[in-house]
Amino acid sequence: METVNGSISPDNNFGQATMLIRNPVSEVFDAFIDPEKTAKFWFTKSTGRLEEGKSVDWIWEMYNLSVPVEVTKITENEVIQIEWGEGSNLSSVEWTFKAIEENKTFVTITNNGLQGQGDELINNVRDSTGGFTIVLAGLKAFLEHGIELNLIEDKFPKLRL
Repeated sequence: METVNGSISPDNNFGQATMLIRNPVSEVFDAFIDPEKTAKFWFTKSTGRLEEGKSVDWIWEMYNLSVPVEVTKITENEVIQIEWGEGSNLSSVEWTFKAIEENKTFVTITNNGLQGQGDELINNVRDSTGGFTIVLAGLKAFLEHGIELNLIEDKFPKLRL
């Protein structure tokens, strides 16, 4: 599997998800920048918009979970890069947005620097790839059809019990 920059990770310590979204690149990009939009398909709250050099917290209220996020790079309608998590759970995430046509955007999300060895690393790569695939599916339903699927909440109902 290739990473966004075209090179293959020598450690295979990354997860990656891709999806074509039938909306203009500016709308798809903004759905990740603006937390009011992102809350429709991913987390429930954020302490602010994504801005380069800014720190925010993403919150999943249903799980009583908060994750610190440091925005390291934003190139409008092209790239978002963050570091998220803490300690051994710290990793980087890069979103790339490629306009295919006026109303089609190809999104790639790559989560680099996943930790662990053997089965632990395999589980982390699988969880990252699966998780970001669900995020993109939720984004697609929201932007293309105006539907909030609640995929994140429904994926892990046992965490709420």
